Amino acid sequence: MKIDGTHEIKASRERVYAMITDPEVLRRCIPGCESLEKTDQDTYAAIMKAGVGMIKGTFKGNVKLAEMRPPEHYRIEVDGKGGPGFVKGTGDFDLEEQDGATLIRYAGEMQVGGTIAGIGQRMVQGAAKMMASQFFAALEVEAETKEGEAALKSGFFRSAFRSFSRWLKRLFQGTSG
Repeated sequence: MKIDGTHEIKASRERVYAMITDPEVLRRCIPGCESLEKTDQDTYAAIMKAGVGMIKGTFKGNVKLAEMRPPEHYRIEVDGKGGPGFVKGTGDFDLEEQDGATLIRYAGEMQVGGTIAGIGQRMVQGAAKMMASQFFAALEVEAETKEGEAALKSGFFRSAFRSFSRWLKRLFQGTSG
């Protein structure tokens, strides 16, 4: 199964690259990620809760960052196993500076097996797209944190709430005037 898309983050390409290769930022932004611990250079052990529909579980696996060309490209390689089955995949991230923001182009392939594969490719692909959307929403909130400011100590939902609150504030400030 393939997944691809683009997303714009309002931050410099260097800052975005630093964020998406920082294990602490990744742990906070990846939906369901419970831990991401370094095991070797650019290699991490991960524990993640995920699921599709009624099939949910905890996956344990490895994450490796490869083909790193700061601040323009890297590849992420993931494999994990858990109660619902297994997942294995790769994803390429290409970053392009664009009018003071960064355009992230991502493309990847994923294989799933076990019980989770039995629910159908469309549902799995839909869940993967939703997780990508949640990841980028949390990453946007991280980018709004000033450099040197304490990092967010919250998970995805708090980050999404902050982002939504800022959007509402901008919306209402624009109409009151």
